[in-house]
Amino acid sequence: MATRDEVEMQKAPSSSMRAEVNPVQEFHKSRDERELARFGKTQQLRRNFGLLSIVGLTCTLMITWEGTTTYVHKVTLRPKRFSLTPTFSAFQAGLYNGGPSGLVYGFLFSWVGSLLQALVMAEMASMIPLAGGQYNWVAVLSPPAWSKFLSYMTGWMTVVSWHAALASSAFLAGGMIQGLLVLNYPTYSFERWHGTLLFYAVIFCSLFVNTYLARLLPSIESIVLILHILGFFCILIPLTYLAPHHSAKEVFADFANAGGWSSTGLSFFIGLATSMFAFIGIDAAGHMAEEIENASTVIPSSMIISVLLNGAFGFAMVVALLFCLGDVTKALETETHYPYIEVYRQATNSIAGAIAMSSVIIMAMFLACIGALATASRMTWAFAREKGLPGYTRLSRVNARTALPLYSIAVCAVSSFLLALINIGSSVAFNALVSLVIASFYSSFLLSAAVMLHKRLTASPDEIIWGPFKLGSAGVPVTVLSMIYSVIGIFFSFFPPTAEVTPETMNWSVVVFFGVMIFSLVFWALHGRSVYEGPIREIASD
Repeated sequence: MATRDEVEMQKAPSSSMRAEVNPVQEFHKSRDERELARFGKTQQLRRNFGLLSIVGLTCTLMITWEGTTTYVHKVTLRPKRFSLTPTFSAFQAGLYNGGPSGLVYGFLFSWVGSLLQALVMAEMASMIPLAGGQYNWVAVLSPPAWSKFLSYMTGWMTVVSWHAALASSAFLAGGMIQGLLVLNYPTYSFERWHGTLLFYAVIFCSLFVNTYLARLLPSIESIVLILHILGFFCILIPLTYLAPHHSAKEVFADFANAGGWSSTGLSFFIGLATSMFAFIGIDAAGHMAEEIENASTVIPSSMIISVLLNGAFGFAMVVALLFCLGDVTKALETETHYPYIEVYRQATNSIAGAIAMSSVIIMAMFLACIGALATASRMTWAFAREKGLPGYTRLSRVNARTALPLYSIAVCAVSSFLLALINIGSSVAFNALVSLVIASFYSSFLLSAAVMLHKRLTASPDEIIWGPFKLGSAGVPVTVLSMIYSVIGIFFSFFPPTAEVTPETMNWSVVVFFGVMIFSLVFWALHGRSVYEGPIREIASD
């Protein structure tokens, strides 16, 4: 019979079994919760992302170097001019407007502009680390009289940009799989509805990872970051070693104006969309803010690291690809609809080699969909909890067992399913929706930067509660330059690829963008203004 002391000893855990408390983690946890409480929010999601995992999510979502190979879209050569096929006309391919040199210098221009955007967003995310991102920044920093309406419009633009970004990633992944089918089976008939079914498969896989494997998502993103870096060298080395090379003059001094615009300079700016699209997703970390430990410090670091790392890899890949295009006519006339697949085939002189190299790009696109679904669902959930979206009651719910916004995740997947149906009837209409990403993302950033600039100029530094990351005296010039860059991006993203516009070459994104804005204004007038009050305080705070 055991004595009472022996029983108590058996009940008490030994020092070796007792869970150790990490004081650094506990400090960050209390700091994160204090920052949420300052804006009247409670912790609902599980914080399991660190710096490495969130950099992995952002880098692989942006897929800048992978994207530079896929955004050299198919065009058909004709005497004395090019003609875009309807398949990818809305992307305004950089080779078509700007030429090889336009792609090189346009990428550098977009890299610098995106870095300026990242610096401004990093400062705001450090001050206001909430999952709503831009609309939360606008709501807090705007003059009180304008806060409600401006944050509402910013929220809609951000939601639209992320839903469109998710659809575009899945569409490209499905389309590239079709390209490999064409390469392997010459008798295969390329049908748009086949691509839609592959689109669905990609979304279903992303949905599985974001729900059943959600606990593993930070670990998955950390591993994917390593693959993102290794994959770069797996493409760059065989491409530059095996492929025939063009001269430096053809790469750095060969501009094109195949769109028939009034000047090569105008053509260059219209072709910038190719490089701008490669940097979309900088704000991803901001929308995962309530799942990141030490968010106010980690988010700024991840934004800047992602732009610098992806920009360096992307520029190297642009230059390498332009040097190694090989037979340009064959690449641009490829039946796969993706010139990079033909470039790889020419470089390796092997279908198997082209498949292996292309598979790296396709895998990157698929992994980007996982991060895009996670980010889009958090943005949708965050805006719904402020009653900014129809059906906000359900969209704002967080599952108690999984600590996930399952309804928002499901809605993002369903919206992509519906958007994919457009491609069956018209690839032009679908590509217009995809190209909407630049306009909507840059517009939401522009509003955020404008209210931040107004705050800087009208309030004393002591009146502003800064986060750990602060631009200081460089804040005003950096913000102004980033706004100028954003205006350029918005304006030229609406241009068609050719001066002579036909229904097939028309850039319908301007119609879609203003259509969504009109819908949001109608919703605001009929329902939104009566329920939307800006960020709702869930708890009392000082």
